[in-house]
Amino acid sequence: MAASLPAGLGHLEITTAELSRRLGESALGIIDVRPLSRYNGWREAGAARGGHIPGAVALPASWLPRLDEGQLHVLLDEKGITRSTEVVVYGDQKGSSLAGERIADTLQAPVRTYTAWDEWSADTRLPLERLARYEQLVDSDWLAELLSGGRPEAAPDGRFLVFHVNFGFPEEYADGHLPQALYLDTNLLESPRDWNRRSPGDLEAALRALGITSETTVILYGRDTEGAANEKWPGRRAGQIAASRAALILTYCGVEDVRLLDGGYDAWVQGGHPLEAIPRFPASVPSFGAVVPARPELIVDIEEAKQILADPDHAALVSVRTWNEHIGTVSGYNYIQPAGRIAGDVWGNCGSDAYHMQHYRNLDNTMRPYPEIAANWQAAAITPDKWVAFYCGTGWRASETWFYAHLMGWQTVAVYDGGWWEWSQDPDANPIEVGAPVLP
Repeated sequence: MAASLPAGLGHLEITTAELSRRLGESALGIIDVRPLSRYNGWREAGAARGGHIPGAVALPASWLPRLDEGQLHVLLDEKGITRSTEVVVYGDQKGSSLAGERIADTLQAPVRTYTAWDEWSADTRLPLERLARYEQLVDSDWLAELLSGGRPEAAPDGRFLVFHVNFGFPEEYADGHLPQALYLDTNLLESPRDWNRRSPGDLEAALRALGITSETTVILYGRDTEGAANEKWPGRRAGQIAASRAALILTYCGVEDVRLLDGGYDAWVQGGHPLEAIPRFPASVPSFGAVVPARPELIVDIEEAKQILADPDHAALVSVRTWNEHIGTVSGYNYIQPAGRIAGDVWGNCGSDAYHMQHYRNLDNTMRPYPEIAANWQAAAITPDKWVAFYCGTGWRASETWFYAHLMGWQTVAVYDGGWWEWSQDPDANPIEVGAPVLP
């Protein structure tokens, strides 16, 4: 590529007509620099539709100050943009202009800006893509408007509750939580003996005590996203994963509208929103309003896991553990032995980090752009037409992964609740593999 570029290269504009005509060109890279919530499907103020231009990759302009030139180049390469001979950046006037100039300098390639998003969204003849269930992944501004009594897009029709979720650590809630939030300990939903979901009777009693009915909109969030495996209680600080775990079990029970605050507590604070330390206690309800579990297909047990393994053409038991856990270098947990993986499973192909469903390089703790997750799964033959069950050491990371597949609209997706903890207890009956898998 050229050693230098004409001044203003990142400010050349492209029209709606030309961009529409050139969609699908392999040489054209398209970058959406708006907030991820807009990329996922939430509408801009005054916009007719939400979502993103087909083929666009997400790179919010807010990330750019935290990336040096080398880091930005690596990120652009991972997103396939460095293989483009021309790049289009779109968002608002300021964001697209600044991002376009920065990306042009980094790539030393032609970069044009598109600033007519309102025109694109208003024209129903022009295609848009969005997360199938985007309204179940809310951002902090949306939640702040709802808590203040407003009616944001896709606001709940009736009663809603917000819960601060973690594993057995109420002191964290007492230290500070979102306004109006109640506390939800995942021990109410799963047994600390094996981290499997509790019995239907216990679950129904827990939900009634928390004030939750099948028609309550439940909004969940956690505080931190990482926890070390050698802690006394591994994952205690992994609050967003705890919230995802609660989301699975509540949906399994029959709560019809469960939502997750993208980025959780951290995103709320970084957005400049207030906290409170006032303890709040739920008002119990006399009836949940549905038979628990209303959606039993969302959680499978060991015999169903074996059925999935027996039909690899139409089903997949997917490990979302790290690669080192998958090949048996480590067990991944200080209480699980031996190391290895379930024979015949498929590795989730999402990265070596246990928290791979979120953004890498500490840019933020929001959901990774969903087309990137779907592409990784596609490469591993994990597709929505199959009966898919995710598993990890227990049900935590698997529940997070399930939630993201659920957001993408997958219909036959579940969690193997027992996971490696249960499977590895009896290796004679439950075959185990160690080492790098032999690819077909």
